[in-house]
Parts: sequence; C-alpha cells; structure tokens
Amino acid sequence: MSTTVAFEDLKSLAGGSLGTSRWLEVDQARIDTFADATDDHQWIHVDPERAKDGPFGGPIAHGHLTLSLVIPLWTELLDVTGVTTKVNYGLNKVRFPAPVPAGSRIRLSGAIADVADVAGGLQVTADLTVEIENHAKPACVLQGIFRFLP
Repeated sequence: MSTTVAFEDLKSLAGGSLGTSRWLEVDQARIDTFADATDDHQWIHVDPERAKDGPFGGPIAHGHLTLSLVIPLWTELLDVTGVTTKVNYGLNKVRFPAPVPAGSRIRLSGAIADVADVAGGLQVTADLTVEIENHAKPACVLQGIFRFLP
C-alpha cells in the first residue's frame, strides 16, 4: 500500500515505516530474460534440470535481478506529489542473505531513515528489505537513496 505525501511534507515521514508492497512472482521466464539482458547465463539461474542437483535444489534468481526489482516495488511504497523529477540516486550497503528460488514471490518493506535538503530538492534515505514469501531470511537488505525535485 502506497504512502502518498506532498513534497513539502516529505520530511514528516523521517523515522516512519512505509509498510510493504504487493507480492511479485519471480518466475523462470523473468530469470531467463534477465540472463539474456545481462549476458549472465550461469547454470544455477537458467538450467532448471542441472540446478536441481545444485546447492539450492533448483534455479535461483540473480542477486542483481532481485536488486533491480526494488525500484518498481519502491514506487508502490512511496508516492511524492508536487515534484517534477524523481531520481534513484544510489545505494548504500547491499547484502543478499538468501537466494530467491525460481517461482517464489517477493515483496519490499521499507522505512524512511532520513530526509535531507540537497541542491534543488530533498534526498530520502530508506532502509529496505526484499522479503521472500514463506522464508525466514530476506533476499536482500539495502539502503536506497532517492532524490525528489519540485
């Protein structure tokens, strides 16, 4: 569920939770498409038969595929009105505690760690976690940095 806030009220979200996004399936077709886009065709991702005998018992998503899905899921967590530009400014510490098995569903949870003034706008630092449905460990934990310009 999205939190909608006007640009001028964005600082009021600092320290608060944004909740969670919808669940998103990471199926084998998405993994294969990512492999084609990145030229990373390692068997653990794209060869389901061989991956059955691998360390995870089946194919898993690329870590960077999981990371790339943060952006569409992030847009479900926060909608800032009254801006002309929204920029993915970067990432702080990123870790992949658990693999995402093909066919799993993931979602994003987040909280606003900080909102700071920057030239021409505001910078939001968010603590984000990519959860895997029915798994104890998250797929990815990171700190995302986003800029909003009026």
